[in-house]
Formats: sequence, C-alpha cells, structure tokens
Amino acid sequence: MREDTGYYDYWPYQNRPKIRWPGGARLAFWVAPNIEFYELNPPANKFRAAWPTPSPSIPGYSIRDYGNRVGHVRQMQLLDKYGIRGSISLSAALCEHHPEIIAMCRERNWEFFSHGIYNTRYTYGLSEAEERAMILDSIETIERHTGKKPAGYLAPALSHSEVTIDLFAELGGLYTCDLFHDDQPTPLKVRSGKPFVSVPYSLEMNDTIAYVVNKVEPRLYGQMLKDNFDRLYAEGAESGTVMCIPTHNYQVSCPHRLKAFEEALEYITGHSDVWVTTGREIAEHYLQHHYAAATASIAGAAA
Repeated sequence: MREDTGYYDYWPYQNRPKIRWPGGARLAFWVAPNIEFYELNPPANKFRAAWPTPSPSIPGYSIRDYGNRVGHVRQMQLLDKYGIRGSISLSAALCEHHPEIIAMCRERNWEFFSHGIYNTRYTYGLSEAEERAMILDSIETIERHTGKKPAGYLAPALSHSEVTIDLFAELGGLYTCDLFHDDQPTPLKVRSGKPFVSVPYSLEMNDTIAYVVNKVEPRLYGQMLKDNFDRLYAEGAESGTVMCIPTHNYQVSCPHRLKAFEEALEYITGHSDVWVTTGREIAEHYLQHHYAAATASIAGAAA
C-alpha cells in the first residue's frame, strides 16, 4: 500500500516555469459536463452500494433520467450561448442507451473523455486485469460511437485503484481528472514512463459537491464560481492557470439553479485573456509547450 499516490512529487506553486496559454490568455477555462448512465438495479459491489436507499431507488434513478431527458438540452443551449464546447465526462454505456445525446454533442464538436461504463459500477474490488478490460471497453466504445479515441479519464463515481492512472496511460490516454492537487496542469509519474498529465478538475466547483455535499444555495454557488475565477484570473497574469466547472445535467440544469450558473458563465466569458477550451486541448498544449520544462524543474527541486 502506497503512503501517497506516487504519481507526483511535492512541487511548490512558487518559482515554477511560466505557463503561457494560446493568445497570451491568463486562464484556461473549461466546462466538464458529466453525462452519465445509472442502472436502476446494478450488480452488487461489496465495497460500495450504488444507491443510498433500498433497491430499486426510483427517486435516485429518475432524477438522473431527468438529467438526460431534460437537463442535458437545457445546459447544452446555455453553453452554446456563451461559445463553450463541453468536455464530456462520459459513461460509455450512454453511447448505446442515448445515442441522440452523443449525436447532439458531436454536432457541436464537444470533447468526449471516459468516465467508465456505468456510474453504478465501480473500480473497487476489481483485479488489475478486470480494471484494464473495463477501461479499454470504455475507450473502444467511445471511439466507435464518436470517431475519436478519448484522451482523458475520470474514474466512475471517483472510484480509483492504485493502478487506475497507470492503466489509462498505458492504453493511450494523455490526461487524468482524478487528482485534485493543483490549479495548473502537472506532469505525472506513470509506470510506463510516457508523458502524461493531470488537468485540474475542481471538486470544490463541482455542482454535486456544492449542492449535495456542502448544501449551498444556487446564488451562493454562482458567487463561488465568480470568486474562484477572480483569484485564478489574477494569478494567471503571472503564469497561466486552469479553471474547470464540473457539472451534472440533473444538478445545475434544474430550473431554479440555472440562472446562477448562467450568470457565472456570462461573467467568466466576459473577461479578456480567457482561453475557452477543452480538457484535451489543455493537455495537448501543456504536453507540447510546457511538459519538458516542468519535468526538469521538478527534477531540480528534488535534487
């Protein structure tokens, strides 16, 4: 058992090589809609129950169904309004359950990255071979239905093993969203030795964490998004930062919550020097332009 993740060294925020985003932007801004599929009666996992209530959990299942039936279109129209291409954290099973959603996203050139197969099937308890097969299945399913191999990965329901990130890197991935340790992309040490990065994906700005865990009201969530942006935008004048808003179409897209989200999007995209982009584009730019300098800096700090 590792004493830490083993994927990165301590690397203080100060005195890092400068990050420069395209067009001289201070901040790379991306929105990551989690578009998921939940099973009403999933296979049991002894480490974690899929639903907090006895099966079948009709309320839990149906609000998530609402997200795919109603909330997705509502959020998509809002992102269209502000020129934002979503980076979808996708339950690969959705490709077969709701191909119409995939088609709408493809029309808009949204990014698709892997969020496992079902959000009711976890990594917990899988052997390495079983987890590799699950990740590979998700990759191949997304590529088959979208025409493009996913570059990023977020473990289903944030259920990781000690080798999740290693496996995705070995299967051709470029970045992970499963680490929450920084406000800039960072190189990761994976066992294959290939270049691989963590792209910031904020749990604090995640609508489910805000609404369900921290129980904030919509107006406060909207202000939190603005305050988060203001700090990262200010720091980005020195070296480029990343802001991600992870969303769920059954959370932020509820009618009483959408206005606060829209006001935050209007505020953020109304600033100059903001690169409105996708997770893949952030990872690719960082790997091409900053990865080498960052790894050299980390090695020097450890010497």
